[in-house]
Amino acid sequence: MLRGLTTTTFVVDDLSSAVAWYTELLGVEPYFVSEADGTPAYIEFRIGDFQHELGFLDARFAPWRGTGTDVGTALTYWAVDDVEAAYERLLALGATPHQDVTERGAGFVTASVVDPFGNVLGVMYNQHYLDTVASTKGA
Repeated sequence: MLRGLTTTTFVVDDLSSAVAWYTELLGVEPYFVSEADGTPAYIEFRIGDFQHELGFLDARFAPWRGTGTDVGTALTYWAVDDVEAAYERLLALGATPHQDVTERGAGFVTASVVDPFGNVLGVMYNQHYLDTVASTKGA
């Protein structure tokens, strides 16, 4: 069910400062910016040999805040082929909902649960992940 790690998202209170710090650390500019209410809400870098995604979400836009599932400040997504099926299986195994299946844009669908031990586990259909896997098979 889990293909590999695809995206890690850190929730931050000061998005611009976090992005400036990580730009300096990583030596690359973010490749993606999503806005909400006319201001940056989510910024993402692609890093490393496999172009893993490292994202930063402004805490004001964390959809799980205030829902009773305020767990942690980071969320790691595992690549899956079918988010709905993976989400339902996790719930059947005793996990509780954290965030329902959500379309994030073309080629990106996410969901997350809290496992029976209090950890947030995210699953994602991620076209970038699949493209990267395909490119390494031809190398």
